[in-house]
Amino acid sequence: MATERQVIEVTAGELSAELHRRGFGDDEPVRVTIEPEQELFPGRRESRKLVIAAGLTDEDIDRLIEQAREEVAPRLG
Repeated sequence: MATERQVIEVTAGELSAELHRRGFGDDEPVRVTIEPEQELFPGRRESRKLVIAAGLTDEDIDRLIEQAREEVAPRLG
């Protein structure tokens, strides 16, 4: 167990693996502080919650974004 404060900057998906790499066991308590992020697109996190609640996956979101890009592309040129 660490005796001094450590800052780990990883994605949420990488957190568990990083803690294991640093020697933390599954049953050891850790404190995670979530810093406010400087979002390029305000409201993204709230919008993502709504999309997931509607039953869509990240792949669905990516597909819809690509579809929208394709629909707008002819108007841009």
